[in-house]
Amino acid sequence: MIVVNVDSIPGRKHTLINLVQGSTVQAKHIGRDFMAGLKNIVGGEVTGYTEMLTEAREIAINRMITQAQGMGADAIVNVRFCSSDIADGMAEMMVYGTAVKFVE
Repeated sequence: MIVVNVDSIPGRKHTLINLVQGSTVQAKHIGRDFMAGLKNIVGGEVTGYTEMLTEAREIAINRMITQAQGMGADAIVNVRFCSSDIADGMAEMMVYGTAVKFVE
């Protein structure tokens, strides 16, 4: 599956299928929270959160790809990411784009 953040794939014609999306909600655990508190004092990257967000992006992308494959898509164009706080200590990672089918 081709996944790009531009509105078309150079050299390929396509027809639009539909909007596709994937999301996940991740919660921090006490260990990450504790380490984040320490990093807040001394500064630097909070690797626990970085790992959590990387995992969340991968899960969301895979869910979007699965949805597009179920529609018979060949690619997803115009892919965008967004995140938001859901509750204290929880965040949603969402990815969305347009599923397309290649034409000759």
